Amino acid sequence: MSTTTAPAPVSAAATAPRGKVTQPRVLKSEWIKFRSLRSTYLSLLIGMVVMIGIAALACWAVANRWPSMPAMEKAGFDPAGRSIDGFFFAQLAVGVLGVMVVTGEYSTGMIRATLSAVPRRLPVLWAKTAVFGGVTFVVTSVTALISFFVGQAMLSSQHIQTSLSASGVPRVVFGTAIYLTLVGLFGVGLGTVVRSTPGGISSLFGALLVLPLILHALPTSWANDIGPYLPSNAGQALTTLHPDPHTLAPWTGCGVFALYVVASIIGGAIVLKRRDA
Repeated sequence: MSTTTAPAPVSAAATAPRGKVTQPRVLKSEWIKFRSLRSTYLSLLIGMVVMIGIAALACWAVANRWPSMPAMEKAGFDPAGRSIDGFFFAQLAVGVLGVMVVTGEYSTGMIRATLSAVPRRLPVLWAKTAVFGGVTFVVTSVTALISFFVGQAMLSSQHIQTSLSASGVPRVVFGTAIYLTLVGLFGVGLGTVVRSTPGGISSLFGALLVLPLILHALPTSWANDIGPYLPSNAGQALTTLHPDPHTLAPWTGCGVFALYVVASIIGGAIVLKRRDA
């Protein structure tokens, strides 16, 4: 007499179909990781507070000394530019966050789990870039607008304020947000190439801050020819209402800086594909 053996029960986990890895799903995963990190909120908050605080301080100082300010200085005063001066310091916070979006996973080893879930790898970089770029542009746009209105409120005591509808002002205000977003994306690209937080931050600060200082040691003719094409100088042309003769036009400068950003992200994509996690 033969006996029939009942088949072993199959767990629900084994029978459940695995979801296909798609770009929208990777995007959602990166969004969850991005908004769950304390460093995200801290870096963006520092950038916002610093930029708005400097706007208030700088414009208050101008309004306070306006009656005694030399006529030549008054003639060259740019109320829109003064109200967004804090972007120079805000870029440090945004750039560091961009680097850490990538290198933070390498430092904790979480990148191995991420790349195991997404074997093709590049969708991870595209998702990080999209999430970081979208959030940063929204936050920096709001910050630039608040900085502008806070600054103009300070300047209004001397009736030297401008309006958001004035010629060139929208480009300065929202151009600041575009510049800061590109700085952050530059950090994402460099972080992907270097895979180290100290190395990525050093590379970013070197490109944005150190290269312009080195340029001052070169002959003036060289500086005038090379300076406009450095990453920070090119990008900051977008934030200037009246560009200097030796700088690029606003949108041309933005395009040059964007090429640096694209090159860093392409370099990061190549490294991500070829090297082990």
